[in-house]
Amino acid sequence: MTHTLTPTADPATEIDDIARLLTPAGERIADPDLDRWVKDVDAAALRDLYRDMVLVRRIDTEGVALQRQGQLALWPPCQGQEATQIGTARALRADDFVFPSYRETGVVYARGARPADFVLAWRGEEHSTYNPYEINTATQQIIIGAQTLHAVGYAMGIQRDGTDQAAVSYFGDGASSQGDVNEAMVFASSFRAPTVFVCTNNHWAISEPVAVQAKFPIAGRAPGFGIPSMRVDGNDVLACLAAMRWALDNARRGNGPAFIEAVTYRMGPHTTSDDPTRYRDKEEVESWRRRDPIARVEALLRAEGEFDDAFEAAVAADADALAAEVRAAAMGAVTREPLTVLDNVYAEPHAGLDEQRAWFGAYLDGFAPAEAATVGEAR
Repeated sequence: MTHTLTPTADPATEIDDIARLLTPAGERIADPDLDRWVKDVDAAALRDLYRDMVLVRRIDTEGVALQRQGQLALWPPCQGQEATQIGTARALRADDFVFPSYRETGVVYARGARPADFVLAWRGEEHSTYNPYEINTATQQIIIGAQTLHAVGYAMGIQRDGTDQAAVSYFGDGASSQGDVNEAMVFASSFRAPTVFVCTNNHWAISEPVAVQAKFPIAGRAPGFGIPSMRVDGNDVLACLAAMRWALDNARRGNGPAFIEAVTYRMGPHTTSDDPTRYRDKEEVESWRRRDPIARVEALLRAEGEFDDAFEAAVAADADALAAEVRAAAMGAVTREPLTVLDNVYAEPHAGLDEQRAWFGAYLDGFAPAEAATVGEAR
């Protein structure tokens, strides 16, 4: 299934040429391509999706605060992208394997990450924080677009195992210009690999607008590789859930890859080392704030009489409790000796690591006399 794509000169202005089930005001509308994939989503399921998004936003808020307070080296905010992440991730099975980028906090949350898993890597305490095989989610990838190749390779392994799992990669609009992403689509299409490409079009690749990356909708590229695609409202959690269910069904039935472009907006900076006020207008940010993914689900639930003060308070309490656990994990982390950075790199002893350990140890020893002299002078 390919949703209608209308080429325009500036994709950044395209806010209506996308599939959706919830308007920004929270009104439920029909879509012939999406409706059948979310027939089972009742009020209880909607409340669960709302809760997920609120908790993810609270984790994100805490991550930013911890970085500003010097407890984390860096944090990549995901505010505004909760519907894309939760909607797509909640469509997955536990045995599917996910290959996220650094910004997919909500995906990692939905896959079962523990509070410490959100912060220890950004604090520099762990290589990966979580064990990828415990939650079937690869380490969040910093190298732009590299995870798409990893996902396709894993999907080709699924084919050889003869199972109906799927591999999913997440990447941004900027990454769509990387050779890795395009090469991954060539391999996925050629081998009909059971993989889903999720492009989160948040309109900004650091300081470059999406119009610099693409003069036409990004989802329109996939059919050129022989991959069906869909362009959905990334601030609509129902549309994202439906789109991912469609894509996964396509993969499980042996039809090969599918591509989803989720059109959303990065409300915060690229990372906490970025100042977005230097390259984008306040009016643009405010226009997207009115399309908030959490607010529209709340509006729908209120209109259906399924949202009250008690539910809102319970979700807020859960969010605060989770944030407290995340903070405690960061503040309570015990930094190990520097040489341990080389531990657990390989499963078996490795001569190259022995050389690196010796070099790094000698380097660290070089600081010892200066530290001893400083201590002596202080005394």
